Amino acid sequence: MVYLRTIKLLREKFPEAGRYPFDLPSLRNLEAIELDTSVTFLVGENGSGKSTMLEAVAYQCGFHTAGGSRNNYYDVHKSEASLGDYIRLSWLPKQTNGFFLRAESFYQFASHIDSIGGSGSYGGRSLHAQSHGEAFMSLFTNRFNSKGIYLLDEPEAALSPKRQLAFLFLMRELVAEGAQFVIATHSPILMGFPGAKIFSFDESPVQEVRYQETEHYQLTRRFLEKPAAFLDE
Repeated sequence: MVYLRTIKLLREKFPEAGRYPFDLPSLRNLEAIELDTSVTFLVGENGSGKSTMLEAVAYQCGFHTAGGSRNNYYDVHKSEASLGDYIRLSWLPKQTNGFFLRAESFYQFASHIDSIGGSGSYGGRSLHAQSHGEAFMSLFTNRFNSKGIYLLDEPEAALSPKRQLAFLFLMRELVAEGAQFVIATHSPILMGFPGAKIFSFDESPVQEVRYQETEHYQLTRRFLEKPAAFLDE
């Protein structure tokens, strides 16, 4: 299912030139990103703008921009979405159920859940009482359901390769039941999800790329084939 169809930049409202993130090469001349698959990946180097775009989408969805849903309220320093007021989302139909995972502020989200006594919704154990990877998987398996849009910023940060594969299996089940995912990632495992669309923020403006064309895939393949020779190069 595809609920979110278009992410349109309101370029006419952009502030003066030279201000971050509006001066990012990836956003230069970008008009819109069209989403027509249930799983979309935003990829690119650190600082390319993929997380900034995902935060802006979360802001427009009404999700907490430090991580959470429309029902989570807690204070986190520097959780604002700098691009949030400069995009417009097009839906068919509008979906309000969902979640925004921001790996770098997951600790604060877990503390918030403890403070409201909400551990029962996450497997019955505090997210702080689990390893980082276990807590992520607990969130995915207990909080995500079939009807919703899920925005994930570098979910692989806490997941071993085996758990990344387990997450792909869970994603496949959720997509079959009507979930939509938009994921910013560096993981060549995750972005190999069958049928996903990949947008590269290393291009100016953002461009759709094939899985095998991503630097993540190419570098990983070359390294795994001949590690010593790769490092010598």
